[in-house]
Amino acid sequence: MGILNVTPDSFSDGGAYSSFERACLQADTMVEHGATFIDIGGESTRPGAKDVSVADELARVIPLIEYVSKHHDIWISIDTSKPEVMRAAVAAGAQLINDVRALQEPGALAAACELNVPVCLMHMQGQPRTMQQAPIYADVVEDIAAFFKQRIEQCVQAGIKRDNIVLDPGFGFGKSLAHNYEILQRFAEFDVFGLPLLAGMSRKSMFGQLLNRDVSQRLSASLAANMLALQAGADIVRVHDVQETADMMAVLSATKNYKDLS
Repeated sequence: MGILNVTPDSFSDGGAYSSFERACLQADTMVEHGATFIDIGGESTRPGAKDVSVADELARVIPLIEYVSKHHDIWISIDTSKPEVMRAAVAAGAQLINDVRALQEPGALAAACELNVPVCLMHMQGQPRTMQQAPIYADVVEDIAAFFKQRIEQCVQAGIKRDNIVLDPGFGFGKSLAHNYEILQRFAEFDVFGLPLLAGMSRKSMFGQLLNRDVSQRLSASLAANMLALQAGADIVRVHDVQETADMMAVLSATKNYKDLS
C-alpha cells in the first residue's frame, strides 16, 4: 500500500504532493513501482497535527481519487475519519476506508455500513494531538486485541460484514518505543481474529528514536521492520517507498517459493 498524503504537514512528506499535478505523478510512479493499493489522505495524523475542515479535506482528496480511479486499475483507500469524506471518496472511486479512529467519530460507523466497502480499523490510544504523552498499557498486545474484539463486534452488530474488516495495531499511535517493538515481535498474535492485518511503520519515529536517524534516513529500518511483519502474518504493508518494498517482498517470495524458480 503506497502512502499518498496530499497535506502540507504530514510527518514524512508534508507538502511534497500537496499540488494536484505532483500528487498525480506520484500515484503514477507508485503504480509503476508495484503498489497494489494507494492510500490517499488529506489530514495529517502525526502527533500535534492540526484539525482539517471537511471542505479542505474534500478539496485535497477527491480530485486525486478521481484521477487514480480513471487512470489505474488499482485499489484506492481513503485515509479519513470523517463520514462526509468517506461518502464522497467512495463515490469518487475509493474502495476501502482506512480510519485511524476505527469508525468511532460521530456518523462514521453509519457511513461505513451504508457504503458497504471494506474498512481498516486501527488502534490508537488517545488522539493525535496528545497520543504520545506517556502511553500506558497493562499488556500492549492484549489490550489492542481486546479493543479489536470489542470493535469488531460493534461493527458487525451495526451491519458491517465481518470479512470486510482489516485490522491495524497502529504502530506509533499512542505507543512508546518499547510498545512498538513489542507489537512487532508479537504481531502474529493478531492472527487470532482470522482477518487481514495491516502494518504501518514506514519511516516512523520508532526508527528515528532507535537509530537517531532523520525521517529521510529510515528506509533500511522500514524495510527490515516490514519484512518482519510480513513474516509474522501481515497481509498489507503501508509504505512511502514502494519500489524498495516491492523488491524486498520479491526476495521474500522467492525465498519461500524457490522451487518455482528452476
